[in-house]
Amino acid sequence: MNYTPYLILLVFLIIALYFILRKKQAKVVALSNEEKKLLATHVTFYAELSADRKQLFEVKLSKFLGGVAIEGVGTEVTALDRLLVGASAVIPIFGFKDWEYQNLGTVVLYPDTFNKDFEFAEGERNILGMVGDGYMNGQMILSQSALRHGFSKSAGNSNTGIHEFVHLIDKSDGATDGVPQHLIKHEYVMPWVKMMHQEIQRIEDNKSDIDPYATTNEAEFLAVVAEYFFENPERMKDKHPELYQNLSSLFKQKL
Repeated sequence: MNYTPYLILLVFLIIALYFILRKKQAKVVALSNEEKKLLATHVTFYAELSADRKQLFEVKLSKFLGGVAIEGVGTEVTALDRLLVGASAVIPIFGFKDWEYQNLGTVVLYPDTFNKDFEFAEGERNILGMVGDGYMNGQMILSQSALRHGFSKSAGNSNTGIHEFVHLIDKSDGATDGVPQHLIKHEYVMPWVKMMHQEIQRIEDNKSDIDPYATTNEAEFLAVVAEYFFENPERMKDKHPELYQNLSSLFKQKL
């Protein structure tokens, strides 16, 4: 019996399966000297890294920018905007060797705040950022002005870009619930949840300097305290030592 046709068919099937299942490789382009200067000027987290760590940050940022589209609606996306989006993505996962945002294809920048219907030109608008769901799955929307403000000297403990990327990390296990299962060992889940509720109660009792928006739900708590952790780690270490230690362990970073 001639098995040649079957062998040829099998080869074609294997090749087809390979192309279907293989992971799309991001096109990585090294940052220019001008881009590195912009990062050093506008992103304190990057500016304070050692030379070796800066290089690692640049590689992670380039890889992110090579695999995610950044588009503007009603506004122009500048080189700085792209770098700030990339920095927002890299900062929370900088402690992880091979983390990739599997559930993100596009980041859309609106000029300013928007509403739940994605309108930004009129009416009541108070949303700074959003991780898309349903038909918007795979997209993130950010206010351009909020993104830029988050990396300014006057931002305090807030950073909208980091906030939304922490939501995306939280969502990576299938549920945006303040408990990123990929980052917390099973035996530490309940202690983390208990601590979240204790901290939320302190905020509600006006006994905390954490933004009251953190009391909205557990997911918002995680995103808000992550902003605080990355933007003002020394203050968090002083004011909230237990929370600082938990976040340091969760993100695998000591700041």
